[in-house]
Amino acid sequence: MSPSTAKLTDTPWDTDLAAYLQDLSAVQDKTLEVLVRKRQMLVDADTEGLAALGEEEARLVEDLQACLDRREDLLGRARREGLRAESLRSLATRLPSRESNDLSYQVRLASHRSRLLQHHSLTNWVLVQKTLIHLSQLLEIIATGGRLQPTYSKDDPIRASGALVDREV
Repeated sequence: MSPSTAKLTDTPWDTDLAAYLQDLSAVQDKTLEVLVRKRQMLVDADTEGLAALGEEEARLVEDLQACLDRREDLLGRARREGLRAESLRSLATRLPSRESNDLSYQVRLASHRSRLLQHHSLTNWVLVQKTLIHLSQLLEIIATGGRLQPTYSKDDPIRASGALVDREV
């Protein structure tokens, strides 16, 4: 038995890592559910729902930060015990084979969910950006009175009246 294997059997790595991955999975699932709801609220222009979602998002950020802290603690403990574990994936592979296979699969699932969360976050970001561009264009139409000319010009004096209310001819 190698020294690193002996240390693994002295520490409940499989239990600690499995508990962490289970908690992470729960937080990831909640985050995914919130991102899906948020996207629908963005599409529906549900500003009240979006405002109410802020508190839930703040709690999820705290939960994700707690997961990150736990991850760092697990890896730090592994380093202190002399294990070369740069990631949870590498830590899982150092466990005895049955636990290693189960936990490696859970690590892959967590990694897959992380990519899915990134995809949903990016989708929501793009949706917000498209909305902002649309609103900006609407404001420009309102500000210019629908004219194709630039708002400011050396040749044409700026009109003081609003084109939508009392356009001067």
